[in-house]
Amino acid sequence: MIRQMDQSLRDLKNLLLQMGEKVEVAIDKAVKSLVNRDGKAAREVLDSDSEMDELENRIDDMVAKLIVTKQPVAKDLRRLIAAMKIAADMERMADYACNIARVTLRLVESGQPLFKKLEDIPRMARITQQMVHDGINSYIDGNVELAKQLARRDDEVDRLYHAVVKELLELMIRKQQFTESALYLSFVARHLERIADHATNVAESIVYIETGKRTDLN
Repeated sequence: MIRQMDQSLRDLKNLLLQMGEKVEVAIDKAVKSLVNRDGKAAREVLDSDSEMDELENRIDDMVAKLIVTKQPVAKDLRRLIAAMKIAADMERMADYACNIARVTLRLVESGQPLFKKLEDIPRMARITQQMVHDGINSYIDGNVELAKQLARRDDEVDRLYHAVVKELLELMIRKQQFTESALYLSFVARHLERIADHATNVAESIVYIETGKRTDLN
């Protein structure tokens, strides 16, 4: 007979998988709304945020109940603690995607022009989406190596972030008419950089689950 704890852990995995899928979609839709100046898509990102909050609350409630009623130990306890932390990281990633959507709405509503076709920001978004995807898969499979690989991609996101900010600062000095839109884009790059940081936190939680050791992968 399958232990009740095993079934509960499966339920937690399913909830976290839902969160991960929603975060991937939110990042993709938010950045595409920016590239295409699509206010409708940006509002859809904002409207979906309440679903992430609800999922996080469900996970927190489930974990609290299991700890109280089942008194798990060792790896089961680590899985429960890590599930709460992963859910919190996922919820924060969704918040950053919402922040990107808000930038889209500000640019659309103000009529601020973009000074060039966006390239590095969508590239950052693709990397962060893959980091989220690999984070959830490594959690489900207990794959420490995949978790460490995704954490190493954070360096690439950081590199792109610094390149974007440098370019935008130089632009603001040369062409002051683009100062506001360049400032907004620097915020977007920062939001994506923070999403990558939270994905790295997920990787650290997975290493903790599987090894029982706290590891700094940044």
